[in-house]
This record gives sequence, structure tokens and C-alpha cells, in this order.
Amino acid sequence: MKLQRLYSYTRQAADKYGMIEDGDRIAVGVSGGKDSLTLLYALAGMRSFYPAKYSIEAIIIDLGSDSPDYVYIKDLCKHLDVNLHIVYTQISSIVFDERKEQGPCSLCSKLRTGALNEKALELGCNKVAYAHHKDDIIETMMLSLMYEGRFSTFLPVTKWEKTGLTLIRPLMLISESEIIGFSNKYNLPIMKNPCIADGNTKREYVKELLKKLNLENPGVKNRMFRAILNGNIEGWPNEK
Repeated sequence: MKLQRLYSYTRQAADKYGMIEDGDRIAVGVSGGKDSLTLLYALAGMRSFYPAKYSIEAIIIDLGSDSPDYVYIKDLCKHLDVNLHIVYTQISSIVFDERKEQGPCSLCSKLRTGALNEKALELGCNKVAYAHHKDDIIETMMLSLMYEGRFSTFLPVTKWEKTGLTLIRPLMLISESEIIGFSNKYNLPIMKNPCIADGNTKREYVKELLKKLNLENPGVKNRMFRAILNGNIEGWPNEK
């Protein structure tokens, strides 16, 4: 995927769901993975031409286990003219050593979200951008169906009354394969996921299941995404 296509998809999502408004200060959660770095690239570049004027702050939540120096991400942020803030935590120790969680994802997510939101508010941000893409939204729908018995998934925009922050997902119209193509084409400095549970989760199981379904039934993931858009999920704008 070329840069202009990335801008086009991101702008389409921002326009369609009212993600970006004039004067916004957006915190971009950066994990070092392909998704968050692609999001950073998109929002940094769009500042120069998007009708609503906004600023961004990149934030890394360091989990506290074998912390890298983030030198390549620092270089990318300098290239993109984005301020980078690193928040050092002990989340890994809390989740795996103190709590000894067998299913660590939920607690880890809550702790990372809390740390990110706290830093965003400290920096004067009113919005937080997550790098969830089209496949993430479909996978979350499948997880909800299979394990909760509900037809539900991420919302394009979520307002958190408690903090006053608004969560946006500008990559929601972009597939994971397109993001992989973009990250390869532009040599993004991708870091290995430091989580010891990486690759051994229910989400990973559903991801592999969807790959198989899509191979056996070409286009099934796109039809699932269309079902989400037209499914009258609470909080989603009606597409019909």
C-alpha cells in the first residue's frame, strides 16, 4: 500500500465518523508494532492537508520487561516531526509475577489503557488514537459471538465520560495485509512484541480461524465487515 492510499483510507474513516475536529490534540498510542507505526505515519502526514487542524503526541507505554532503547522509533518520530513520550511502568511484573495471570490480556490492557490515558491528559490531549484495523474489528466481533454470545465489536469513536477523552480508530477501514504491505514498503522500524503471551491467545486462535475461512470462502471477511457496518450495533452509525 502506498502512502497516498493510507492517507485516503484514514481520511475516509475520519470524515465518515467525525474522528478529528479543529483544535484536537491527539495522543497516539505507539507499541512499536506495524499497526501503531502505520497510524503514526498516517496522522503525522495528514496534519499538512486535513481541513481540521490538529496536533499529535506519540506515547509509548513501556511494560518494564527488557526495555529497549527505542532508538529507531525516536528516529521515525523525529523524521515525522512528532514529539515522543515514553512512560516506564512495571505492568509486566504486576501481570505475570505478582498476579500470575493465566489469561493476562484483560488486566494488561486495562493497565496500559490507564497509563496511556493518564499521560494523554497530562499532555493536554482530548483524544486518543488506537491502531485497530479492519481485521481487528472482525476478529473482535467473532470473539464476542463465540465467547460472549453477543454481536458486538469495537466502535469507530468512543467517548469516555470518566476521563473526558475520546477514543478514535482511524485505521478501521484498512486491512492487516495492506498495513503489512505499507510497513514493508516504507521500512517501518517494527519491534518484536515483548509480551510472553504473544501468539498464544484466543484472539490469535480466531485470527487463524478467519484466515482459514477466508481461504475456503474468498471474501468472507469483507462480508463480515459489511455485516458489522449494517448490523445496528449500539454506538455505530446506521449505514442503511
